Order: sequence, then C-alpha cells, then structure tokens
Amino acid sequence: CKPCPPFFSTLLRLTFPITHCQVLGTKKKYFSTCRNWYRGSICGKKAAVVYECCPGYMKLEGMKGCPAVAPIDHVYGTLGLVKATTTQQYSDMSKLREEIEGKGSYTMFAPSNDAWEELEPNVRSALESNVNIELYNALHFHMVNHRLLTKDMKDGMTVTSMYNDLGLYINHYSNGIVTVNCARIIHGNQVATNGVVHVIDRVISAVGNTIKNVLDVTDELSSFNAAAIASGVMDKLDKPGHFTLFAPTNEAFDKLGPGYLERIMGDKAIIEALVKYHLLNSVQCSEAIMAGSVFETAEGSTIEIGCDGDSLTVNGIKMVLKKDIVTTNGVIHLIDQVLVPNSAKDVMELLGESQSTFSDMVSELGLAAALGPKTEFTLLAPLNTAFTMMSIDQTVLREILENHILKLKVTLSELYNGQLLETLAGKLIRVFIYRTAVCIENACMVRGSKEGSNGALHLLRSIIKPAEKTIYEILIADGRFKIFLNLMETAGLTDLLKQEGSYTIFAPTDDAFDGLTQEDMLLLRSDVNALRTILLYHFSNGVFINGGLEGGVTNLLKSLQGNNLQVIAVCTLKKYTRFQKYTVGRLHKYREDDFFFVIKFLFFFSKHKNERMRNKRDHNSKQTNNTPK
Repeated sequence: CKPCPPFFSTLLRLTFPITHCQVLGTKKKYFSTCRNWYRGSICGKKAAVVYECCPGYMKLEGMKGCPAVAPIDHVYGTLGLVKATTTQQYSDMSKLREEIEGKGSYTMFAPSNDAWEELEPNVRSALESNVNIELYNALHFHMVNHRLLTKDMKDGMTVTSMYNDLGLYINHYSNGIVTVNCARIIHGNQVATNGVVHVIDRVISAVGNTIKNVLDVTDELSSFNAAAIASGVMDKLDKPGHFTLFAPTNEAFDKLGPGYLERIMGDKAIIEALVKYHLLNSVQCSEAIMAGSVFETAEGSTIEIGCDGDSLTVNGIKMVLKKDIVTTNGVIHLIDQVLVPNSAKDVMELLGESQSTFSDMVSELGLAAALGPKTEFTLLAPLNTAFTMMSIDQTVLREILENHILKLKVTLSELYNGQLLETLAGKLIRVFIYRTAVCIENACMVRGSKEGSNGALHLLRSIIKPAEKTIYEILIADGRFKIFLNLMETAGLTDLLKQEGSYTIFAPTDDAFDGLTQEDMLLLRSDVNALRTILLYHFSNGVFINGGLEGGVTNLLKSLQGNNLQVIAVCTLKKYTRFQKYTVGRLHKYREDDFFFVIKFLFFFSKHKNERMRNKRDHNSKQTNNTPK
C-alpha cells in the first residue's frame, strides 16, 4: 500500500508502480500506508494488493515498473490524469476551467466519477441545470486558494473554501486516512503546476448548522432532542467543538417500552448519563473506521465503533441508519437503538446470564421489590456455578441471599483490606485485599464489577458464608484436633485461638502426629519454649484464603514464629495448596477473625528434633573427650 512518489522523488522510486488496497467485491480503494491493513481485511471484507502506475507515470516495453514520466500539468489537466473526468467535465461546463488552467495556487478536492454517480439525482440535476452559478459555486466549495498537501492537514483543522469563505473540516486519523467534511481522500497529493489535486469519495456540500441546529429541525430525532434539553447537554452541542453524536431516532426510543423516556426525565443524573453515552469528544467519520476501535464517551465509559462492509456498527451491532451528517462542530450518525450505559440502569438490570440463578432467586423471594430505584445498595452476585446441586430451606436461602446484598453502594475502588460491610441480613462481612484478588469472607471476586444508577454489582466465584464461631470452637467441635489443642494448652497458647485478631492457622490433625514416636511426643512436651516456637510456626498474621494466593509464584507468609512459610504453588480449581514440602488440604473452616487449613504434617518439628539430636551428640562427644584414657 505504498503511496505514489512525491513531486521531487528520486529516479529509483520512479521505477516502481503505485500499490493500493482494493476491497474485494467493492469499488473501494485505499491509496495509503499499510497501517490500513487489519489481518488482510478492511471492515471485515477481504482486501488485495493491486499494482498500477501512478498518474503521469507510464510503462515502457521491456522495463519493470513505470519508469516513464510526463511533465506535470495544471489542475485541470491533472483531473484527467487522476481519472476524475466528471469533475473535469463540470469544470469545463461551469467556466471554472480557465481559472484552474491559469495562474494561481489551488487545492482541489475532486469528487471521483463514482462520487458523482452516487449523488442524489435531483441534486445533480439541479447543478447541471444551472452550471454558471450552482455548479460553479459547488466546485468552488471543493477548492482552497493555496496548495495543501495531506501532510499539512492536521486533525480537527478548518480551512476556508473558495465559496463564500465557508469552512472545510479536516480530520487526519492515526490509521492514515484523511477526510474533508467526512469525504475520504482516496487519492491524494497529485501535484500540479498551479496547485494540487486530492480525489475524494463523495461530493461535499456547504455546512452551516451545529449539532443542536440539526436536532432542533429533524422531526425523527424529537425524543432525543427532548432528552438532550432535559440533560443540560444541549448547550454544549451548540458551541464550537469536535463531537460525534450517535442520535437515536424516535422509533429507537419506542423499542425501550412505553413511558421509558417519561420515567427517566425526572432524574437528571440518569438522563444526563444516557445522553452523554451517545456523545464522543472527537469526530469519527464513517470512512475513517476500518475495524473495531474503542472510544471513551462523554459519560465516561466506552463504546466500540466498527464496520461490517459498508455498514457502521456500535458495540458490534449494525444500528446506524444514516451516516456522516456533517455539522460545524462535528458529525451525527442516526441509529435505530438507544445506547443505555450501566450508570443509567438499575443495579438489578446489570445482572447478566452468568448470574441468572441469583437474579431469579432474589426475584422469587421478593427481595427485588425492596431494592427500588431510589434505594442505594450493592449486590454481591455469585455465578450460576456456585449454586450447583443446592437444595435448601426457603428461610435459610433468604438469609443467604440477604447476606449478598449490602445496605449501601460500595464500588470496587472503595473497598479496602479489613473493611466491614453490613448486609441486608444485619451481618458484618469482611473484605480481604490481595495482590491479584479481592475477596469477601471466603468468596473471591471475578472480573465484571459494574456501577449502576442506584448501586454497584460485584461478581463472586462462590457463595459467601459469614463466620459464626471462633477457631477454638471449630477445632473443639470438629474432633480431629485433640493432640494439637492439647499441645496448645501445654504451651500456654490456647487464648491465641480465642482472642480477637486476624490469623491464618495451619492446623495439624491428629493423623498428622502418626509419624511421631512416643519419644518424639515426649520431646515436644519437655521443652515448652521449643513447643511454642513450633506451634507459632503454624500461625500467620493476616487472613489468607485460597483464592487470594497468587498462582505461579512463591507466596511468602510470615509466621508468628518469625520465619516465612513458602507457598510454592496454588491450584484453586483442585482446592489444594503446597506449602514447602507439606501438603495442605483445602481451606474449609474459618471464624470471625481467623482462617485455618487442615494439614497432614507437623511443620518445623523435624528441624527442631534434628537440632536436639545434634546437640545431644555434641554433648556426648564432649563427655567422651573429657574421659581420661
């Protein structure tokens, strides 16, 4: 997709033909750079490289490329070279020919032959019936009275045309495309003796209205016009700027259901969010879109603008009815659907298919009625998979669901470690912040948090189970930790299991002690300080649940004994974690301030035992050395 050689090109470059991107099955050509390629297609249509000679360059028999070149011509003659013959013919008919053959320096944005064919027949007929005034003025509107190359055309600039000093609105996009009043330059920088010619893909007309003016006089946009006025955005649309407005028609509003617009008109925040979600703070002409691109709206969230063949798409949907209504402060595209941002939706409306089970349960148990549009709340919605094989009493289920609804709006950015959140059921549940996860009690969030008009939505992998008992109570009730509890009592550490705090406990079951001999157990109990050291190695400051541990790296957990526990691998799907060489069962019980893992091996004991054995050997060795021979 190399452009034609510039005016002062080297002889070497003159030997090569121009290449352009031809969209297969259409007449569209892109004489630009290879930045226009998107995986070999443009707007989802296959594109191919086509080679031809640049205007003014010719092939010679027996030689490669286009090595022969004719002298450059005036603007009128250049129109013939670039095959803009209809514009050339109209220049002759309207007496413009003498002007563009003579002295001066001009830029002509010349509509291609296809562009004239696509012009509405009645408009074209009116121009041809009054060539000395209407056609002459129309051609003058396509001209600037100085040479202007595409490199000089900056995005957002306005140049003065030769008809009544009306403005021509230039946009130069990052993909290399340049538009004039949203007409794409398909063949640019054809230098003439008295100027330059740029071939464009449509006939452009004079622009005098702002976006507000267009909304005021277009009957099919009366609903959006009323919304824009109520939102306070209309004043902005009447001022100078560079905007793109996706304006829904009246029929688009009708699709939302009867009374929708009237219902939201009374809420300034919602109507403002709705209107601003249709507005971009940049000019996006349809011909500049070659693949899906994400743009930030004036509302603050994003939309994706793309294309499918000749159709413009918004968020992947073909909804644009009319493209490129050019105004003095931007461009309007008419759409047949209303774009509703999350900020203009009730929180319950934010629930998607992956949370349908939770949504259905909330509605069936009558909780949705309590979550009206005037009530601020936060939904902590488990995914459908969290409810698999769940059969439970309705009263208990209601309490479970109420523990997934917070009494106030809490966004993701407002959460912090150790935060207590009150649920609709009156429970206080805790927030845990990790490097790569945010968890509430035992349930960690997944991507997809949203903010609605009256609250927030966070998605969870599992059902929240608020803590009811202390670690001590759980260990006693479980029955598998008698030896561990006895050792904690011997070491004077039982209160640690009962007191307030934030701990993670790696609790060895009675089976964990099977590998220890009676001598080992006596050794454990004989030195209280050593026993305390070993037991404290099973405690870590802070609450670490399985979903909060980072996979693929070594997680270092500081034990109360002082040394680090090394979490060398995490597998959240199979529910196991490896700590050093010890296998740790899934995290399954917790209390208000503590979490613990059930483990099968006793940490640190082997190291302590080895030290005791080594000390004993050293002591015996000294006694032997001191015995007289």
